[in-house]
Amino acid sequence: MTLKECKKEEKMDREFQKKFKFEGSINVLTRMMVDPAATEKRGGGKNLPLRRGEILDVIQFTNQEQILCRNSQRRYGYVPRAVMLPL
Repeated sequence: MTLKECKKEEKMDREFQKKFKFEGSINVLTRMMVDPAATEKRGGGKNLPLRRGEILDVIQFTNQEQILCRNSQRRYGYVPRAVMLPL
C-alpha cells in the first residue's frame, strides 16, 4: 500500500467517524454476506448500497433493524439486518 492510499483510507475513516458520530477505533466485529435472494438497493444518505452476495465487514450492531457495515470499497453505511447472512 502506498503512502497516498494510506492517507486516503485515513481520511475516509475520519469522515465516517464524523458522519456517524462514531467514537473510538474502527474494529471489524465479523463478516457477513448479503442474501443472494435479496433485491439490490441503491445507497443514499447513511445507507450502504447492496449487491447480492457481497461480503461486508460488520463495524457495529446498532439495533434490531440495522447493522453498521463497510464494503470492499471502504464505504460505510447502514444495512438492514433482514438481508444479512452469517458466513
